[in-house]
Amino acid sequence: MPSDIEIAQKARLRRIVDLAQDRLGIPADHLEPYGHYKAKISTDFISSLEGRPDGKLILVTAISPTPAGEGKTTTTVGLGDALNRIGKKTIVCLREPSLGPVFGMKGGAAGGGYAQVVPMEDINLHFTGDFGAIALAHNLLAALIDNHIHHGNALGIDVRRIAWKRVVDMNDRALRDITIALGGPGNGYPRQDGFDIVVASEIMAILCLSTSLKELKQRIGNIVIGYTSDLKPVLARDLKAEGAMTALLKDAIKPNLVQTLENNPAILHGGPFANIAHGCNSVIATRTALKLADYVVTEAGFGADLGAEKFIDIKCRKSGLRPAAVVIVATIRALKYHGGAELKELNVENLAALEKGIANLERHVNNVRNHYGLPCVVSINHFTFDTEAEIALLKEKMAHHEAPVLLARHWAEGGKGAEDVARTVVKLIETTPTNFRFVYEDAQTLWDKVATIASKIYGASEVTADAKVRAQLKKLQDDGYGHYPVCIAKTQYSFSTDPKLRGAPSGHAINIREVRLAAGAEFIVIVCGDIMTMPGLPKVPSANAIDVSDDGRISGLF
Repeated sequence: MPSDIEIAQKARLRRIVDLAQDRLGIPADHLEPYGHYKAKISTDFISSLEGRPDGKLILVTAISPTPAGEGKTTTTVGLGDALNRIGKKTIVCLREPSLGPVFGMKGGAAGGGYAQVVPMEDINLHFTGDFGAIALAHNLLAALIDNHIHHGNALGIDVRRIAWKRVVDMNDRALRDITIALGGPGNGYPRQDGFDIVVASEIMAILCLSTSLKELKQRIGNIVIGYTSDLKPVLARDLKAEGAMTALLKDAIKPNLVQTLENNPAILHGGPFANIAHGCNSVIATRTALKLADYVVTEAGFGADLGAEKFIDIKCRKSGLRPAAVVIVATIRALKYHGGAELKELNVENLAALEKGIANLERHVNNVRNHYGLPCVVSINHFTFDTEAEIALLKEKMAHHEAPVLLARHWAEGGKGAEDVARTVVKLIETTPTNFRFVYEDAQTLWDKVATIASKIYGASEVTADAKVRAQLKKLQDDGYGHYPVCIAKTQYSFSTDPKLRGAPSGHAINIREVRLAAGAEFIVIVCGDIMTMPGLPKVPSANAIDVSDDGRISGLF
């Protein structure tokens, strides 16, 4: 079978202006094209949609990810195509890829096989410049902070208590902890600093949670950049930064319209990681899609313990959005890995490993049904190596969970291969009411919110933290931030904070290493275990395989 990029390059794309008019009724005057096949939707058009009824929202999530791959984005695209094939007007809503994983471990991040969004190369690389604008706005604030201190520090910012790092959209471990402003008085005051990856930026979270330019500007002004020596918070608006930062983001806040390989509309906007941020695409994109379609299929990053929990407890809490059903993606290969099989053995039938690894899927299903209160379907991304005995065992073990288990072949067949999943999801939505609920309540303390997630969702027995972290949480509580949701940053590979603990570990401890206030985004980041907000590249990065020919044709993006 050809590679993902080879399939994408052979696709027959429709001009985005024609697709938008024919399929969504968006006039050409309300599109801002970036070439022939991608465009931004104007905020005026989005405002005009107020009063229209909403379609049904379908959330795609997954088991705990493994090196074997699960195919969550691929399933989101395939399901969207399948729903359109069975006559349901559907839009898929995805996150924009970060260059970190594109050049790091994953390669392309626009779906795979015959279930992709296109133009694939553009989407995976610079796209419409949203991430560049977010990085510039973020780093403008960093520059304004150091400039203010250099020119007299009228606000009395304590250089030991600056909480605003810099960002770059690349995995670069050498930038995690650095010293800046060396070289003498003309270069400012030396201090310890560091970089996060762009997707971990609070600006990314703010953009994804804002519903208008006005709200975006207000939230940016609320960012706490640091503290004075007497612990008084200093805000971005104290530096008069919010206006210029919003100016850099005035186009980035507009959702991006593209298409699938089957010429169905797709909106890509925002892109935080669910292991270090809230992991969902923008509220404005999801709301817009719901006004334009009968069904909207969206994704949340990584497993249902991370992305789906934050989708529920952060995005839904802030926006009022409510999913009608959930699709949990798994592969038999990944379940065998969770059961102890090694990567090189995953293409061989192994019923014992599969039976053991199913525990990971069972916990995710239990969380979705019993802790989020949502009906769900399990979509098994089919591989040719899957045996009839393995498929039968999986369906047998999952039979009592009231979550239909369906094989999907969208990677090889496009939307046709996911029609069974599509019909089942539609029937589920039509016949099964939701009992939607948050995992914790606003009134709980920050510590209790973390403890509730740890026990209910992760299966942990306790939460631990040193005295400094406990004092930080108490101060945030006392300072009036206790009603904020918590955004737990931890490894995506396990329910625990140890990426090597596969399956469904129980009785483990969740250790809080660091606490960060995101006052503009209005949540508290809880950093657990050894997770890094600036990843590093692997020994053999995906960048090594990416190339461009003399005529400009890109290869190697998977």
